[in-house]
Amino acid sequence: MPWRESSVMEERLRFVARLLEGEGMSDVCRDFGISRKTGYKIYDRYKEEGLDALCDRSRRPVRYANQLPDQIERLIVETKRDKPHWGARKIRELLVRRLAGDVRIPAKSTVHAVLDRHGLVKRARQRRRGGKAEGTPLSQPTRPNELWCADFKGEFKTGDGNTAIR
Repeated sequence: MPWRESSVMEERLRFVARLLEGEGMSDVCRDFGISRKTGYKIYDRYKEEGLDALCDRSRRPVRYANQLPDQIERLIVETKRDKPHWGARKIRELLVRRLAGDVRIPAKSTVHAVLDRHGLVKRARQRRRGGKAEGTPLSQPTRPNELWCADFKGEFKTGDGNTAIR
């Protein structure tokens, strides 16, 4: 016996048809192996939108939480080009003054990320102090307990007021 092929749309259509014929929601959901919550969701969408509601919907988000509107991003970049010595904090303050109450103002870190994305942020060079650190040469112990080491944590005062080294 060959396998019967069916699409998701066909299954949803059969599901809705059985409900429209008068069968109970619990029985139909049990036969299709779905929860009643999912069954009601499919049926309610069908009642509101018709056959189009039975097609798969896009899972793409309606809006992206961390994406700025193009106008604000453009304003940030233009401000930085006009005032190259300004940083993210100062540019954000300018946005707060200009757009107060009209738009949600991005955080300082978001302004910095926009500037960085457009290549408008200079990376600070990291300074090394005192040259390269060199460790002591490792010894090669030949027997157990031949090599011991201790960590110097610094000096501190004990409860009786004496200074101890740890």
